[in-house]
Amino acid sequence: MPRRTDAFGAGVPSRSIDTPLPDTPPASTGVSDNAIGALTPDAVLGSFVASDASSLRLLEQIRRVAAAASTVLVRGESGSGKDLVASLLHYLGTNANEPLLKIDCASLPQELLESELFGFEKGAFTGATQMKRGRLESAGAGTIILDEIGALTISMQAKLLRAIEEKRFDRLGGHRPIAFHARIIALTSIDLESAVARRTFREDLYYRLNVIPLVIAPLRERPADIAPLAQHFLLKLATMHRKPHHCFAPEAISALEEYSFPGNVRELRNIVERGIIMSTSPEIGPEDLPAYVRRGSSTSSSKLTLEELERGYIEEILDHTRGKKSKAAAILGISRKTLLEKRKKYGLR
Repeated sequence: MPRRTDAFGAGVPSRSIDTPLPDTPPASTGVSDNAIGALTPDAVLGSFVASDASSLRLLEQIRRVAAAASTVLVRGESGSGKDLVASLLHYLGTNANEPLLKIDCASLPQELLESELFGFEKGAFTGATQMKRGRLESAGAGTIILDEIGALTISMQAKLLRAIEEKRFDRLGGHRPIAFHARIIALTSIDLESAVARRTFREDLYYRLNVIPLVIAPLRERPADIAPLAQHFLLKLATMHRKPHHCFAPEAISALEEYSFPGNVRELRNIVERGIIMSTSPEIGPEDLPAYVRRGSSTSSSKLTLEELERGYIEEILDHTRGKKSKAAAILGISRKTLLEKRKKYGLR
């Protein structure tokens, strides 16, 4: 039976997702860079891979939760597929034709984050020459994704908590409460319970967000997803690089299945893309994979720490990009600043 596939890394027969696609893309695509413009309904609903038992269980949870309006907290390591799960919740829900908007709480300065979320009135601050609606208002009856919710300041947490509890907010500089109806899906890669214990995250906001928790297992804990995902990325990326007839040698698949993937699904995609580019024949062999992946298959990657694996991967990507840090950061799926910090940490040139 044909399979639906996607970047999350969960693989199921195509009959598992039978909700009709919306006729139009989400209205959110015009709202700055943080709107989910890249994940179209077709990409989300028509591309979901799940073969491992844990992924199949997660999919069933998503299907049950999607129709509810309750707040959802999606947890998982970086690169594990939180964005896709959040998008799937939206497109499988009853408001799939409503906007789907996203705010990255870690990348925006807090003062900008507040105006993006709540909007502002004309004259609210210098440069506010006209009123602007925030994401909560623009989302209508759709969905707001708050990525890396743990990065919010305590002050911003208090404002968000009040908005969630009252289902209304004030624009910056405004005095008229505005009701909102959007569903909130929060994403996090940190241990929020520990953040609560350290008093860096409000306990009351944690319980408000954690109405329905969904946990994505890291790729190393769902090994049955690795080969189907690799095949999916191969099909997608080989076409993009005009090498449509590529395939994996059995030894290459074995090496991938024995590797621990500290970067999760995002790392697998990058490794597959590298193999396509580096291979000199239609078959991608183990020699076309990064050295640290081959080491993992020959010496058992469990003997290496996650830091050692991460260092090796970053070193490999820097070598692949010939030291071009911005390009390496893009491949790694991290900011240039984070790459420079890790480069310094691991003593890489």
